[in-house]
Amino acid sequence: MPRIKEFTLPDLGEGLTEGEILSWLVKVGDTIELNQPIVEVETAKAAVEIPAKWAGVVTKIFHEAGTTVEVGAPIVAIDTQPGAGDLPEPSAESLAAVEIAPAEGAVEPGLIGGPAPGGRTAVLVGYGPRNTTAKRRPRSGTAPAPSTTASNGSTPPAAAATLAEAPAEQPSNVPAPAARALAKPPVRKLARDLGVDLTSLAGTGPMGSVTRDDVHQAAAPAPAATAAPFDASREQRIPIKGVRKLTAENMVASAFTAPHVTEFLTVDVTRTMKALEKIKASRDFRDVRISPLLLVAKAVLLAVKRHPMVNSSWAGETGEIVVKEYVNLGIAAATERGLIVPNIKDAGRLTLRELAEALNTLVQVAKSGKTPPADMAGGTLSITNVGVFGVDTGTPILPPGESAILAFGAVKPTPWVHKDKIKIRQVTTLGLSFDHRIIDGELGSKFLRDIGEFLTDPEAALLSWT
Repeated sequence: MPRIKEFTLPDLGEGLTEGEILSWLVKVGDTIELNQPIVEVETAKAAVEIPAKWAGVVTKIFHEAGTTVEVGAPIVAIDTQPGAGDLPEPSAESLAAVEIAPAEGAVEPGLIGGPAPGGRTAVLVGYGPRNTTAKRRPRSGTAPAPSTTASNGSTPPAAAATLAEAPAEQPSNVPAPAARALAKPPVRKLARDLGVDLTSLAGTGPMGSVTRDDVHQAAAPAPAATAAPFDASREQRIPIKGVRKLTAENMVASAFTAPHVTEFLTVDVTRTMKALEKIKASRDFRDVRISPLLLVAKAVLLAVKRHPMVNSSWAGETGEIVVKEYVNLGIAAATERGLIVPNIKDAGRLTLRELAEALNTLVQVAKSGKTPPADMAGGTLSITNVGVFGVDTGTPILPPGESAILAFGAVKPTPWVHKDKIKIRQVTTLGLSFDHRIIDGELGSKFLRDIGEFLTDPEAALLSWT
C-alpha cells in the first residue's frame, strides 16, 4: 500500500460536478488528523469544509485557493506513514520522459520544415523537399536574369525587345510620379474647386473612376468626435459561479416556467408589534432573539392549514399537482456569495419557541456561509423579508418547485384610520407571488387575507385558529 495517498474532491451530493476552493486550512508539511477539516470549498449550493480522509502529513497541495476543481480530481496528497522515515527517491524508470523545449527559432520535430524521424524533412503531403535554390523574380522594369540568354550566349529576340522598351532605372532618391486618377473633366473641375485631391480617392464609378458623389463625400466636414469610451480599468468583472450562478439559473427557469401572479395587502400590524413585546418579556423567550418575522412565519403556517393547496408543486412530467402535508418553510437569506433559501423542515409541527430557535439558527448559519446543501433542498413554501432593507414590498420570484412565496415589507409608522379616527399605526405591506397553474385568484386572495387577519390581531388568531 503506497504511503502517499491523493485525496480527491468528493461528490458533495445534489448532482454537483465541481467546486471552487475558497481557502486551505492546512499547508504543506502540516501534520493532520483523521476527519480534521483541511479545505473550504464552495459549490453551487453552499460553502462547506471537507475533512481529511486519512491522518498523516500534507506533502502536496494540487490547487491554490480560487481554483475551480472537478469532482474526482486530486486536491491534496498525504503521507499516511510519516514515521516510516524519508520518502524514497523516485527511480529513473518511474520518471516520464520529458522533452526539452528547442532553442529559440528552432523548429520542433515533425512540424513543417523541421526534422522528421529518420533524418527526413517534414513537408506537406504531396510536396517533396525543396532541392533547388530559390530565385528572386526580377522587379518590373529591370533587366531579366542572365538565365534568359540563349544557349549560344546571344540574347533571344523577345528578351532584346523587352530590354529595348524598358526605361532606364531611376535613381532611388527620385520619387515615382503619382498615378493619374480616372475622372471626367467636370469631376476634375469640381475637385479643384473644393480642394479635393483626386489621387487620394477610391472611385466608385465604372472601372474605378471618381464620381461627383465621391468628391462631395470627400469634401464633407468630418463628423464631430464622440466621447471616448471609459477605460476598462474602471470596470469590474465578477465571475458568475457558485451560489450566484445556480441562483440565476433557478430564477430564470422559474420565471419562464411558472406563470407568476402577485397580489398585495397593506396591514395594520400594531397589535403584532405589541404581541412581540409581550413574547420578549416572557420567561420562556428571554434567551431567544425575537423579530416580527417570527409571527409572519406563524401566520403563514396557520394559513396553510386553512388552504393546503397553496403548499404544493406542479409535476408536469406526471401530469399531477403534488399537495404536501408538511411545510418546509424557506427563508430567503442574502449572503456574500449570493441569495440562498434554506428551509426549516416540517415547520408546521414546531412550537412558537422551537420556530424562533430554528429561525435564529437558519439566519446565523446562512450569514456564516456554511449552510449545507441539504438545508436548501426540499422547500415547499417561502418568505422573503425585504423589510429589513427598508423596502415596502416586492414581487418575488418563486423558488423552483414551490407554488407561493410571501414578501414581508418594512413596518413603518403610518397615518391610518383606526376606530373611525386617523391615528399613527404600525403598518406593513405584504406581497404574495404564486403559480397561477395551481393557485387561482380566489385561493391566492383568501390565503393572503388570512395572513393579514392573523397579523392584525395575532393573539386572537392564536386562540381561535389553533
